Amino acid sequence: MWAFINKLRSPKWFYAISERLLPWFWVAAAALILVGSVWGLAFAPADYQQGNSFRIIYVHVPAAFLAQSIFVSMAVCGLVYMVWKIKVADMVAAMVAPLGAAMTFISLFSGAVWGVPTWGTWWMWDARLTSMLILFFLYLGVIALRGAFASRDSASRAASVLAMVGVINIPIIKYSVDWWYTLHQPATFTVTGRVGMPMEMWAPLLIMVLGFYSFFIAVTLMRTRSEILRRESNKRWVRELAGERH
Repeated sequence: MWAFINKLRSPKWFYAISERLLPWFWVAAAALILVGSVWGLAFAPADYQQGNSFRIIYVHVPAAFLAQSIFVSMAVCGLVYMVWKIKVADMVAAMVAPLGAAMTFISLFSGAVWGVPTWGTWWMWDARLTSMLILFFLYLGVIALRGAFASRDSASRAASVLAMVGVINIPIIKYSVDWWYTLHQPATFTVTGRVGMPMEMWAPLLIMVLGFYSFFIAVTLMRTRSEILRRESNKRWVRELAGERH
């Protein structure tokens, strides 16, 4: 663990290792999302109550999972940056924030579209929906803080604190359907319980979730590599790398 943290102190090491990993995650993301979407949208059976409208689950659930996971990763990166002053952790946190906001928006929008045939309305102040909306505003707050300070260090510290404080909203999102009366259905997957749908329906969903996470890792590696080059542009190894490419 400590050896890995020490390696993370080197943007050059992260840049090198991410170059090897990046193609694998792009291929995995493309293959998994293609297989999952074709299986889920074309071949999975229709739900006995919701009919074909349930198929939005193959976008809605992976986006919701990813929206929450990205915020947790931002909080972890913020903690690593605040405690160990590892620049790469701050770069990752900065680069994943827009993607997290986008996934939260997709989750909210797809949920609203799904709500019309299911609940008869686009929006209700349901506990799960409201806590997801709060997550979206937390993302916007983190992004805004990074642009609100002239000093990069001050911006990074402020964004890290907000991410670490805001992460308390994640368990609220997860357990909102258990703690309060809510129209939102319970979790599709649980660690100890049975999956509440046949294999022909949950298997493509699982593939889509894996595909979305592979996409997230690929985008994070790509954007962080660009941010490393931008922030480390005055370092010798970056100048040498630029010289080799030209």
